[in-house]
Amino acid sequence: MLDDLHLHDNGVPIYVQLRDQLSARIGRGLLKPGARLPTMRQVAVALRIDLNTVQRAYAELERDGLLTLVRGRGTFVAETPPTRDHKPAADALAAKVAAQAKAQGVAPDDLIRALKALKSS
Repeated sequence: MLDDLHLHDNGVPIYVQLRDQLSARIGRGLLKPGARLPTMRQVAVALRIDLNTVQRAYAELERDGLLTLVRGRGTFVAETPPTRDHKPAADALAAKVAAQAKAQGVAPDDLIRALKALKSS
């Protein structure tokens, strides 16, 4: 899993990039419920980033209900996704993804096409 994580010098904070990549893998089912993630230290060493950066990304994913941190055992993908009113969350996520796409020079039509392709896979 660590080989698939890629950080870019694009103005997006590193913890946000890490958080979003892990969240996307969970959303696409590449990280299954109950799957154990690498330790924060392993991620920090593999990506050559500060441990606090990884801790912040993991903490936000835990707060959002995507990860479960079990002291002394590790970090796991949550068994059940968080339940909430999906419309506001979808609107906020769309705005965030659109901003990230714009920052990386990705055209909105290309983003829409990619999202639709994910839906059909």
